[in-house]
Amino acid sequence: MPKPLKIACGFAILLVLVMVTALLYVRARVSRPMMEALASNALGMEVRVGDRIATGIFPGLHVTLEDVEIRNRGASLVAAKEAQIWIDYLPLLRNDVRVGKIALSHAGISIERTQDGTYNFEKPGSPVASLPALDVASVTVSDGTLNYSNRQSGDIYEARHCSLDVDRLQLLGGGQDFMKRLAITADVACDEFRRNELLLADLKFSIDGGNGIFHVAPVAMRLFGAQGSGTIEADYTKATPLHHVRYSLLQFRIEEFFRTQSPRKIAKGLMDFEADLTMQGNTVSEMKQTMAGHISLRGKDLTLEGTDLDKEFAQYAASQKFNLVDGGAFFFAGPLGLAVTKGYDFAGIFMGSGGSSELHTLVSDWRVERGVANAQDVAFATDKNRMALQGGLDFASERFADVTTALIDARGCAKVKQKIHGTFQKPVVERPNFLEAIAGPAVKLLKKARDVFPGGECEVFYAGSVAPPK
Repeated sequence: MPKPLKIACGFAILLVLVMVTALLYVRARVSRPMMEALASNALGMEVRVGDRIATGIFPGLHVTLEDVEIRNRGASLVAAKEAQIWIDYLPLLRNDVRVGKIALSHAGISIERTQDGTYNFEKPGSPVASLPALDVASVTVSDGTLNYSNRQSGDIYEARHCSLDVDRLQLLGGGQDFMKRLAITADVACDEFRRNELLLADLKFSIDGGNGIFHVAPVAMRLFGAQGSGTIEADYTKATPLHHVRYSLLQFRIEEFFRTQSPRKIAKGLMDFEADLTMQGNTVSEMKQTMAGHISLRGKDLTLEGTDLDKEFAQYAASQKFNLVDGGAFFFAGPLGLAVTKGYDFAGIFMGSGGSSELHTLVSDWRVERGVANAQDVAFATDKNRMALQGGLDFASERFADVTTALIDARGCAKVKQKIHGTFQKPVVERPNFLEAIAGPAVKLLKKARDVFPGGECEVFYAGSVAPPK
């Protein structure tokens, strides 16, 4: 036999002996009580494993566990139908067990934030930073589910049919903050993601980071019948974390948004939403208070069903049955409306004169500073009228900040004004202020004089990009 072939055969035999020895080593030491005890001690939680445990050497030395469950504080955190753990060969020669890969199938994760702000995965009396050091080359999850509930805010998040592919997962030891200790490179995909009543489809994102700096890009999802995309940059190196979020949802269907608010057919058309925001804080409340950037919502050739706005506006002074603020609800459609329209009854708002309305142009641009979105250019135009809005939306306190809607003339002057204040959940709408529709000889004379001399002065309410109807 040629010498090279002898060497190759000898190496192959040696490799097989090492694999068999490793398998016998693992089999001799792996048992359900031992696995449960080791995992429970490492995590500081209760770990349960099913009766069946299998070992194998192809495609690598691995242990297969069934019906794995991790519990803490008496509640289930993680439950997997099957878990496979791959073990590196060479460290075993030094009596050192090192995990190279973990694969979970049909895994469910349940996370809860309690009223006192703690999480159900925290050890009693210990911070999250106390989690043990970890270094795993690969983690995969197939057909996974995630349930997260926040008892403080009442929000519920659900992710279904998810896959996770982690190429790097490290958690350094020491007493630093969790995010400063974490290093991860991963791809995530979920068929469905639900936040309360809002449903997203085909959620996909990649995350890469370490040493407190993380990049999540691209973030893709389907929402309101359109494909959204964005990026998230997070900096945890300082005492107060900094986040930068960019997101766009182009050509989304406004009817899909209103369907989340009411089963009635309210409107149809395509709109564009874009946001570029930065925020700092350790809690959601702190991030809202520091939020800054820009938000934009725009659309053309939108149709409002069930109400003829021009007819309502023409009869407004006499009937006073229609609130200008209700017509301005369109300024808060789409993703922006999810935070603002909690107190709106859309089914009742647009049940008016019947018919329909055409909104030829709608612009809703906002500048955000210290958690308050201030109107920069907010208006829409119908066949015969323009409506505009001034004021702010205080996201931190969830209140309207000096918001005023107005019907405006060709010069941008207000014909009728109406103010709204209070919380997003319970908005308070004041009585309208008629600036030219009041009956009476003096006012009629002034209005007639203004029509004869159109160059007269007025207080301009709106000077934005939405042109007056022709």
